Amino acid sequence: MKIKLYFGMENAIKKSGIGRAFYHQKKALTLNNIEFTTDKNDLDYDILHINTIYPDSISMIKQARENNKKIIYHAHSTEEDFKNSFMFSNSFAGLYKKWLVYLYNSADVIITPTPYSKSLLESYDLNKEIYPISNGVDVAQFNPTSKQINEFTQQFHISEEDKLVISVGWLFERKGFDTFVEVAREMPRVKFMWFGDVRLSNPTSKIKKLLKELPENLILPGYVSGDIIKGAYGRADVFFFPSREETEGIVVLEALACKTQILLRDIPAFDPWMQDRVNCYKGKTNQDFIDYINKIINHELPSTIEEGCKVAKERDLLLIGKQLKEVYEKVESL
Repeated sequence: MKIKLYFGMENAIKKSGIGRAFYHQKKALTLNNIEFTTDKNDLDYDILHINTIYPDSISMIKQARENNKKIIYHAHSTEEDFKNSFMFSNSFAGLYKKWLVYLYNSADVIITPTPYSKSLLESYDLNKEIYPISNGVDVAQFNPTSKQINEFTQQFHISEEDKLVISVGWLFERKGFDTFVEVAREMPRVKFMWFGDVRLSNPTSKIKKLLKELPENLILPGYVSGDIIKGAYGRADVFFFPSREETEGIVVLEALACKTQILLRDIPAFDPWMQDRVNCYKGKTNQDFIDYINKIINHELPSTIEEGCKVAKERDLLLIGKQLKEVYEKVESL
């Protein structure tokens, strides 16, 4: 059995969660000795595992059907996580959903990251078997060393006394960037850092206004990867992720693996795998978030770090590869 992993328009989304998911798939398959190709012209394969919803996907689907190949669509995207993102996203959300349904219906089966995203897709009347499989996390890689933490603190002038709250993602309203800014403004003695590419986020007018009025304790380093982001996870007192909608949230898995204390917005995407006061803390309002951050940095709440790390280990790429292999075998027998 040989898999073709397709990740169209790679340069357009290499900084996105889908970019991380594609890297994870390649490593998960490698760890499980599953043969695969990423060459779009290679016809020597059994199953097309397609990840993106750009127009170039159509030609790959057509090629697969013409050569009697099975197709798995990895549904990273939904109408719900398209809304409240970049400029004009809400205006096109209905058309976007129709496009997703058209693409996902081209597959033999669908994989999606969580039970929540599966439930959304089931409401689209796709009439396809849908398997929830986490995007996973490279636990061995997201294990910050003292060197990585030191490099991060030196680059951004973070002292030992500083209390640090971080988040990672596009600067979208959907991701809760506005909430992050508002909470930072109310906590001037705490340093806040949001890692994400400002320009590629194509911010809405609301986000543009916020960017012009950032509080002095909020730093926007832009897109950062490699040792520096691992050092940031390792140094942070709190990983605060106020997203309003996700299919999973790979950065949450990274923070869990790095043993960072997690604070989430209480949304359906994190049920049931993220449990309040067990492996994370969850809030609903700005005041909730402010209270939790204060209590966490003042050590007034029990740590959920070790239980959170267990969640990451359950989603290690070696295990994700085994789950993918089970689906591949089912599809191969169709």
